[in-house]
This record gives sequence, structure tokens and C-alpha cells, in this order.
Amino acid sequence: MQHEKFNRSALRTRMIILDVDGVLTDGSITLDNEGNEFKSFHVRDGHAIKLAQQAGLVVAVITGRTSRVVERRMKELGIGEVHQGARDKHEVYRALLRKYGVSDEEVACMGDDVVDVPLLESVGLPAVPADADSESTAMAIFISDKPGGRGAVRDLIEKILRAQGVWDSLVRHIA
Repeated sequence: MQHEKFNRSALRTRMIILDVDGVLTDGSITLDNEGNEFKSFHVRDGHAIKLAQQAGLVVAVITGRTSRVVERRMKELGIGEVHQGARDKHEVYRALLRKYGVSDEEVACMGDDVVDVPLLESVGLPAVPADADSESTAMAIFISDKPGGRGAVRDLIEKILRAQGVWDSLVRHIA
């Protein structure tokens, strides 16, 4: 049963790895005539990331593209592990495992496209947003009912923290 498998994996989760385009954003890349890039991030995803960090989880971003917008937003969220321009996401992933002493089984990862499949195959809790491609969706034990950039990250993190029994206490301490 997927629910039981999710709960077992969520209980072990110590690190969450996120893609950007299609996960933290809706996948749109908007450029103006001056070459400025625009991306939209959902505030609830950001709140959930902060709660995950408060719960002691390491949150990392691995993305193939490079963007000042991503750098700025991740800095606002206090994410220290931001790896942009990653040609080999799996190589960056392995370095993170070594750095934090985390095993594959202790990692949740949300990706949305074929380039994320190697990571999704490796982690204990592979996850995708509702609008992910079929190859990455086939790897997932968690499929959010929310699309990328529209609360999928919040959905994943909330369910992990609820499984770990810490969501309610973290939320009570926000006010």
C-alpha cells in the first residue's frame, strides 16, 4: 500500500531535495526584452520549507538552470544548499549525502521531469507534483494533488512532518 510505504519513508526523512522549475515554480520561464527572468514561487511552499528547517530537516535545491531569481528566493528561505547549473544532479546528490551523513533511505526528493528520474530512483521518498511527466510520476510513491509552483512542495512537507508527528506543534508556534 502506497500510504504505508509513504509513512515508513517519511518517518526516516532527514533531508528534502527539491528541483526548481516545475516543482517550486509552475515551470514557466518568463523573459523580458532586457533579458530579465521572472519566476513565481508559492508563499505556502516557502512557509513549509521554513517549518521543515525548524524540524531539523536539511532542505536542498538542485537545478539544471542558473537564475538570480532562484538565488534570491532561496536566500530568503535560508536554504544554504542551492546547487544551480547542475549538469549531473546525481553527482551533487551524492556529495550532499556524504556531507550530511545521510543515506538514500533518509532523503525525500521532489522532481517533475525526466532529468529528475535518476534522483527519484535513488531516494527513499520519491515525490512529484500533480503535473509531473509520466516518467517521473512512475517513480513516485507520493504524487501531490497540487501542481508545481502551486503548493506541491507544501503538500509533501506537511505530510512528512505530520507523519513525523511534529506538524501541529510547529504550526502552533508560528503565531
